[in-house]
Amino acid sequence: MAHLRSRRRLALAVPVALSLTASLGFLPSAASAAPRAASAAQAKDAPVMAYVVNTGTDRHTLAQVQRSIAAAGGTIVTTYDRIGVIVVRSANPDFGRTIRGAHGVDSAGATRTAPLRASETTDEGAVEYLSAAEVARLKKAAEPSKHPKGPVAQEPLEAEQWDLRAIGADKAAAINPGSPKVTVAVIDTGVDDTHPNLAPNFSAKQSASCVGGKADTSPGAWRPASPDHYHGTHVAGEIAAARNGTGVAGVAPGVKVSGIRVAEPDTETFYPESVVCAFVFAADHGVQITNNSYYVDPWLYNCKDDADQKAVLDAVGRAQLYAQRKGTLSVASAGNSNHDLAARSILDTSSPNDTTPVDRTIDPRKCLDVPAQLPGVVTVAATGVQTLKSYYSNYGDGVIDVAGPGGDKYQIPDTPSGNGRVLSTMPEGRYGYLQGTSMAAPHVAGVAALLKSAHPNAKPAQLLALLKAQADNPGCPVEPYDPDGDGVVDSFCKGDKNRNGFYGFGLVNALRAIK
Repeated sequence: MAHLRSRRRLALAVPVALSLTASLGFLPSAASAAPRAASAAQAKDAPVMAYVVNTGTDRHTLAQVQRSIAAAGGTIVTTYDRIGVIVVRSANPDFGRTIRGAHGVDSAGATRTAPLRASETTDEGAVEYLSAAEVARLKKAAEPSKHPKGPVAQEPLEAEQWDLRAIGADKAAAINPGSPKVTVAVIDTGVDDTHPNLAPNFSAKQSASCVGGKADTSPGAWRPASPDHYHGTHVAGEIAAARNGTGVAGVAPGVKVSGIRVAEPDTETFYPESVVCAFVFAADHGVQITNNSYYVDPWLYNCKDDADQKAVLDAVGRAQLYAQRKGTLSVASAGNSNHDLAARSILDTSSPNDTTPVDRTIDPRKCLDVPAQLPGVVTVAATGVQTLKSYYSNYGDGVIDVAGPGGDKYQIPDTPSGNGRVLSTMPEGRYGYLQGTSMAAPHVAGVAALLKSAHPNAKPAQLLALLKAQADNPGCPVEPYDPDGDGVVDSFCKGDKNRNGFYGFGLVNALRAIK
């Protein structure tokens, strides 16, 4: 399963089943003629591995490197000539070493340590579905006659959405729900656009599957491969679920949302080449904001002193920068490991996640969480209903930009269910609870979409500045941070009320954003 921060690992899912109605075809390009006859190094049964090769963007250099790839036993999947990234497959075990020595190659490396293994999102824990009976009960409890009218008509399940109220999104919707000219692309496991809460705001023309590194825009390609691949649909609902009387509401219920699937159909793996494709596709199709609730597998942190990991940093970094320069702001979850990203060192016990993990101590200044720590990306920490850092959320003074509601099982809201996780849409018309920085990021992406609606000419850097300016910062906790009450301090907050490691510049505020 990909590293979702909900990232896949960062989203802690708690589905509540609510029914309220819910390939890689590697064709070599002309410049990538089939490799020469298999060499001894390319044994008949040798596994095919994926690589990214980073080079210059001029035509001569690209052509030269493409010839070198073929000579080294590689087959080109696609070439992103505007950023100088080439996606390659090869069964030659020496391909990486060989191509790194070729003239014109800036960096190159394998995007995995074993063929076709799983990656991670950033949700934390299992999903908790709402049953049909629970949905009916909650809808009945929310009947208009039983509650005073608010600023806008409440959705049937909105009483459960403490997260909207925590950032003023319920009140903001009455003033400015967001513009349909703004689109947020969910780069994730896929989005079920047939869900009645999502269908009105879904943009199919800005959606695709990027699995394998090459965009597929055929109808429905953006949908999850299985109902169990719910992560992206949940994220999409948090951002832009329509206020149409069917279930829940999104932070920005008037904007458009699209889906760019990067998860492998069998393992939900998020490989670097798929993420490169997603950033480029979003930029080329007029997407203003991307949500990234995951980290790229198989490394929790990609280190610059490792040839393969450096190539991943380079390739995804080029793609994100390309999108940024074309006007796309990227929002990403910080992770669910309770790591201090500003520490001198971090013990990573989970990498690589596609073979056998090996404990390693990394320097977070040189080994980055991708895409969360790439330059220009909005790095998001998670909070619960008490506006306290969620127990699982990564943090770090000078690393976290802002925070958003991600849910926390230890922070219990005054809602009908008392569930401290985040309720949103699930495939096949269902609803469910999840928690994680995977849930925090889409709240921030939704507020960014409201800001873009109010300031249509704002560039990504300006939107980031506005996000920081409108945030409410509670400051570091006065009491020692012990969310589970076991008497052990779990994290230490550094900074002040203007900026600190737990919340960055603060918890985003949708109402202040639209005012």
